[in-house]
Amino acid sequence: MTPIISVEELAAALAGPNPPVLLDVRWKLGGPPGVVAYRAGHLPGAVFVDLDRDLAGPPGPGGRHPLPAPEAFQAAMRRCGVRDQADVVVYDEADSTAAARAWWLLRYFGHERVRVLDGGYRAWVAAGQPVETHEPQPAPGDFTARPGHLPVLDADDVPDFTRDGVLLDARAAERYRGEVEPVDPVAGHIPGAVSAPTLENVRPDGRFRDPAELRARFAALGVTPDTPVGAYCGSGVTAAHEVLALRLAGYEAALYPGSWSHWITDPNRPVAKGEK
Repeated sequence: MTPIISVEELAAALAGPNPPVLLDVRWKLGGPPGVVAYRAGHLPGAVFVDLDRDLAGPPGPGGRHPLPAPEAFQAAMRRCGVRDQADVVVYDEADSTAAARAWWLLRYFGHERVRVLDGGYRAWVAAGQPVETHEPQPAPGDFTARPGHLPVLDADDVPDFTRDGVLLDARAAERYRGEVEPVDPVAGHIPGAVSAPTLENVRPDGRFRDPAELRARFAALGVTPDTPVGAYCGSGVTAAHEVLALRLAGYEAALYPGSWSHWITDPNRPVAKGEK
């Protein structure tokens, strides 16, 4: 199953006998809360998922958005009506940077039938598809969280990984270089990481670039079929989007869930600034 779905494919699936569960994952760093946009209009039948509450554990030593505990994630997904054997489609406003976090977590915890709406809510509306403001109350799901279905990195893995593979930094280039840091208390990047802003994986309308374009982009960054590849960002959210883009290009990538916000919790870990 391809990890993304078009507006046309989703509209057809929703009209079919076994429509997918829809999860609205609109979220923006610093707000406003995504539920505001959800209540103003969402795809028919979609249930709102709060990224900070449902797709992350409490912030702390593990980073700003550490992985949720399996039982907490399972409860959140069951509350949204997610079932083990039913398709799930996740979406955000347009560029999939938040929706990819839900996609990655569901895949990591063992759900095999989850896709991201390419272009998100904006593409759905632009295509003239219906929206609603009614907030559904889905029947409880039966999803069982079984962690470990996608590869992850931790801080101890990083030094060897940057030597033997390619570690992509999904943040904006100026954050990678350490010129600005709007969120975390330390600026810079993990030594040996390669700057790869994840928003360059999508077109201006938020849809993903074609697989051939993505393969060419990642090849220019040093990614090859024989090279281990991983991704990190500020707190493990947009890095999931990089992992999704890599999947579309044909690569299996590991995610560093704690990312930069976890790396800098230990003052003994090195920090680099500049272009490399």
